[in-house]
Amino acid sequence: MELQISPLAVTLPALPPLAGVRLGAVEAGIRYRNRTDLVMLELAAGTTAAGVFTTNRCPGAPVDWCRAALKGGRARAVVVNAGNANVFTGRVGRDACAATAAAAAELVGCPAKQVMVASTGVIGEVLAVDRLTAALPGLHAALSEDGWEAAARGIMTTDTFPKAATRTARIGGAEVRITGIAKGSGMIAPDMATMLCFIATDAKIPAPALDALLRRGVGGSFNCTTVDSDTSTSDTVLLFATGQAKHPRVPAEGGRMLAGFAAALDDLLLDLALQVIRDGEGATKLVRIDVTGATTARSAKRIAMAVANSPLVKTAIAGEDANWGRIVMAVGKAGEPADRDRLSVAVGGVWMAKDGGVVPGYDETPVVAHMKGREIAIAVDLGLGRGKATAWTCDLTHGYIDINGSYRS
Repeated sequence: MELQISPLAVTLPALPPLAGVRLGAVEAGIRYRNRTDLVMLELAAGTTAAGVFTTNRCPGAPVDWCRAALKGGRARAVVVNAGNANVFTGRVGRDACAATAAAAAELVGCPAKQVMVASTGVIGEVLAVDRLTAALPGLHAALSEDGWEAAARGIMTTDTFPKAATRTARIGGAEVRITGIAKGSGMIAPDMATMLCFIATDAKIPAPALDALLRRGVGGSFNCTTVDSDTSTSDTVLLFATGQAKHPRVPAEGGRMLAGFAAALDDLLLDLALQVIRDGEGATKLVRIDVTGATTARSAKRIAMAVANSPLVKTAIAGEDANWGRIVMAVGKAGEPADRDRLSVAVGGVWMAKDGGVVPGYDETPVVAHMKGREIAIAVDLGLGRGKATAWTCDLTHGYIDINGSYRS
């Protein structure tokens, strides 16, 4: 089916070259026709790498490949295909990863273990790796420093718009750049979300520090988002540091020297994560849930995610129905400490319920007006402690059924 661009779509930003990265996309005919579906990044020699992956117990072969390859902390290339997830394909899937990495390694001039691979698309179908490897030489020859947009488009599946972000930061007074692309639309839930994300910086950062930065950043972004509560088999976030910028040496543990860089990376990751939620399959509204007053931060996050994943809450938002009772229900089912007679609920900044009942004199008019907007704010205060957390989701519309009911056709 032809997908209409999400009403929550954001404009692709200008994506200047980043020293040490060349990239591009090509049509390999892996599943789609008349669109690019194969992406490659070539990274400068000496590039360090870190990755965070799905917690799904049935991961795709590319996830297993990258986990093993990242033990070396180095990367020279990334190859990504869209349309086929290379999941649940047994030895054939593992062989496809090895063949892809070997073909890319020969073109770049590096060991195969320094090539990361990622796939997204249909689960359980054998990947046409011969088409992929046949397209690689031409793709490699056409790589350029200006290929960020092409790469962002090439990794899309049911996405309706390409997703990218870029930031600058300072390390020891020197400016460095961070740029990332992502794809994702459905099967989105921690940990991490059905998505692929590739980020590069021209900074020179040791792999252990890079890993710590990425895990922290993902914890406050992709792991706080959900479209449909389904955790993908292919979730991958890879971060590369090409080392082309000139700045003071960064110790292996990172430390305070990277405070500004960490803040910029966190901001970029949240930007990309929210772009994925904005492109949730069939979504018409972006929803933020803030939970305060929980016994712990962990408890607050579980409650926020329970609200974010509730089909009844999400359909009420789709219907622009200010039904705060569904929010109370979702808080109560989270399995976390909660006291009905201390609970408070607000939508759009208007407190609707407090101390176990509706607020006296509550006027629904401003809440109804808020529900008609594109961005919905829900606040929950449990009144039990200092724990707080934020989660993001989207509404649940019939469009989600339409897209997923015809996904393989």
